Amino acid sequence: MKKNIALIMLIVPLFWSCEKIMFEKDMGSTNPKENFEYLWNQCDTKYSYFELKNVDWNQVHSKYSAMVYDGMSDDSLFNVMGNMLTDLKDDHTNLISDFNVSFFGTNHYGQDNFDWRIVTDNYLPRNYYTSGPFRHDFLNNTNGEIGYIRFAEFTGTVNNDNLDFILNRYKNTKGLILDLRENGGGAITDLFNIISRFVETETTVYYSKIKNGPGHNDFTEPEAAIVKPSDNIRYNKKTMVLIDRGTFSAGSFTSLATKAISNLVLVGDTTGGGLGLPNGGQLPNGWTYRFSISQALDLNKENLYEMGVPPDITALFDWNDLGTDEVIERAKQELLNSK
Repeated sequence: MKKNIALIMLIVPLFWSCEKIMFEKDMGSTNPKENFEYLWNQCDTKYSYFELKNVDWNQVHSKYSAMVYDGMSDDSLFNVMGNMLTDLKDDHTNLISDFNVSFFGTNHYGQDNFDWRIVTDNYLPRNYYTSGPFRHDFLNNTNGEIGYIRFAEFTGTVNNDNLDFILNRYKNTKGLILDLRENGGGAITDLFNIISRFVETETTVYYSKIKNGPGHNDFTEPEAAIVKPSDNIRYNKKTMVLIDRGTFSAGSFTSLATKAISNLVLVGDTTGGGLGLPNGGQLPNGWTYRFSISQALDLNKENLYEMGVPPDITALFDWNDLGTDEVIERAKQELLNSK
């Protein structure tokens, strides 16, 4: 039951049931001050990371409310309110109108560490495989000892057919590379389908809690997210999971989950975070918004990784050499040198 509750809480589309409780109906007004106060209050009572990010939300109110005035243009009001949300430094927090979308951009915390053309030109045969959302093949010049799997987006289409084909093809390899760089997230269900192929027993991979009251620290009790081993083909050799600042949301959840699984090793740069899943609503003027209303916790039930899950092995691109992917090279070295 605990696993089911945690899984429901972590699937974004199913947050609509929570929205009925946590978000009021819109009031139908274009007044700039009313819309500003409505958004500020919604965040004040329902956003999940004020304490971790050391945000004084009352001070933020003083700063931005002074910029709001009657008769201001929609563009000006949007910029004020959008900038207020970006002070939360959270890419699950956005203001959305017909003419603009506010965002923070956690990927800019680090350098770019991925180029698919470098991968295809130097590390894969030209006729590499595409199996559902995965692109994969044996890594060039490794005598079939390493399989490379690119997973660019959590599309919700990971299934037993594509996973069985991939893991059967690479069952005799020395190790795998699972590339999550610049994976901006998506369907969290894919995480459980993938991770279930790398565990031999039921494994708690993280905990989660959801905002349930108006106070900044009002949360449900932490619930365990548990992965059961798949009844289909599993892979128990070392797998290097490549990450960077563009690895966000479900990508960060997957990265956090690897911390509980000894044969999964993170290589690259710290992820972009996004471990608080979003919900939102509609402003009185019809604009919509979303922000994080949950927290993912590590196995010690601490929320240390919202700003990014760190790699076990750090590796960064050298953009002076466009023929080499240093992150793949570091992962390859680890696998070839492993016993």
